[in-house]
Amino acid sequence: MKKIALILATGSLIATGAAIAQPMGETGERAPATRDAVIAKTDKAFARMDANGDGVLSEADKAARMAKRFAAMDTDGDGMLSQAEFMAAHEARAEKRAERREMRGERRGGERMGMRGMRSGRGGPEGMIKRADANGDGQVTKAEMQTAALARFDRADADSDGTISAQERKAVRAEWRGKRGEQ
Repeated sequence: MKKIALILATGSLIATGAAIAQPMGETGERAPATRDAVIAKTDKAFARMDANGDGVLSEADKAARMAKRFAAMDTDGDGMLSQAEFMAAHEARAEKRAERREMRGERRGGERMGMRGMRSGRGGPEGMIKRADANGDGQVTKAEMQTAALARFDRADADSDGTISAQERKAVRAEWRGKRGEQ
């Protein structure tokens, strides 16, 4: 049961990371990112994650999201997940991902923002949330989340023009890959 809860928590945070990724442009490349777009996407992700609407992401929010996902997966309402229920939910999520990928014109194995942290050894989504917690109180406010997202944006915006171009995105990606290779 604890494994399922951990999988659900990780999945919801990964989805959050993916929500901050940029949309595809007409050429199949990621469209240029702007500071305003980062703020809007961060606001949307924060609102989705703030289950109790108190303006702070906390363990209570994570527990509420996990309970909601569990309830959706527990189709017979018996308070337990059978293997069939778990597999059905897993397959439904895979279908939704495939549909979204197809709508965006992505190929399988394309850029997956949320998984990078897990591969880089930086703690995955949990590490992303911890890094956003600027005051170390175990909770993340909307301001902390926006500050962390904009700091990442500013690091990528090499020419400080308020837009991350395809070239800047490629440079950041190459830098991240280099750092992963060093670990």
